[in-house]
Amino acid sequence: MISRRRIAAAISAAAVASMLLTGVAAGTTSANAATRPSWCGPKKITMGLTDGFGGNNWRLVTTASAKDEVAKCSSVTKLLYADGQGNTTKAISDIKGMVAKGVKALVVFPDAGKAMLPTLRAAYKAGVKTVPYRVDPSGKAGVDYNIFIAGDFVTDGKNWGKWTKKNFPNGANILFLSGPAGNSQGLDERKGFESVLGNGSGSYKYIGEQPFEVTNWDAALTQKVLTAAIAKYPKIDVIFSDFGPVMVSSLGEFAKSGRSIPALATSDGNILGCFFQDNVKANPDFKLMTVATGNDHVRLAVQHAVALATGGVEPKATKFEAPIFEDSTTNKPQGVQCDRQINDWTFLSAQMSGKDQQKLLK
Repeated sequence: MISRRRIAAAISAAAVASMLLTGVAAGTTSANAATRPSWCGPKKITMGLTDGFGGNNWRLVTTASAKDEVAKCSSVTKLLYADGQGNTTKAISDIKGMVAKGVKALVVFPDAGKAMLPTLRAAYKAGVKTVPYRVDPSGKAGVDYNIFIAGDFVTDGKNWGKWTKKNFPNGANILFLSGPAGNSQGLDERKGFESVLGNGSGSYKYIGEQPFEVTNWDAALTQKVLTAAIAKYPKIDVIFSDFGPVMVSSLGEFAKSGRSIPALATSDGNILGCFFQDNVKANPDFKLMTVATGNDHVRLAVQHAVALATGGVEPKATKFEAPIFEDSTTNKPQGVQCDRQINDWTFLSAQMSGKDQQKLLK
């Protein structure tokens, strides 16, 4: 337990950002070793990738997944990356900087949502093939950007709600943690589970800040928020979270207050799966269901942006759908996963192998 907490603490936002704030060459080994994909056209380009907040391991693996996907196309001669570090002004400046550097394709995780729309529109109007993904910046495709690659987060919320209803048929107190205030992912997840459990006026009650507790998907802030909630609410039956691994360092607070860790419906992570296996016997209420954490969402956004900029064929899929990954109550599609041979902060649902992810985290 202690070693896992130390690992979580060691991988700070600053460390992650320092590893990523450089341009990386693309279109090398992978592109030469494999057949050119249909989305990779003949025109040579420089490409940009920006995050509103890049300071956690999920973003590190996701950025590496983007690089891996880009490397399949030799027409992308350079990939540039920028981390907004949770600062909307910097995130806006990063996009402007990419346009000034002459990128022809731009994939953006617009954490700040609508606040990013004017900058996305300016990039699009400047002729850059602009593809936001995962967090909805509002606006309209063909007017403000080329295409938005959404995630099916409503279905994630429905899956959490159905699992909760099955395991807590008589009702439950539910705490919901999501990212930045107003982010579309959290709002869509809420739509999903409310469609199953109701709006909170019935036997399923939503506690904490509404529509969700703001964590910015940051480990330190998640720990602060969850520790405060544990102290404030004597009865928490279920926690919903769209970034499960960052909860691990805080869940021990339940034991300190003489309570069992409650049920979690969240996203997967190796550290979370191993934590569950280590602690389930001592915590009778501890159940776990996860959906795939979605590192590969960026791959679909990359494919669209590269196709548009290089003259390739755009994929037919325009939305990323994350399946249920593990369930401790049914073992379907599988039980809780844990690989103790690799780094805690890896994501076993990702296309990139855990061993390859581990190389990034050393």
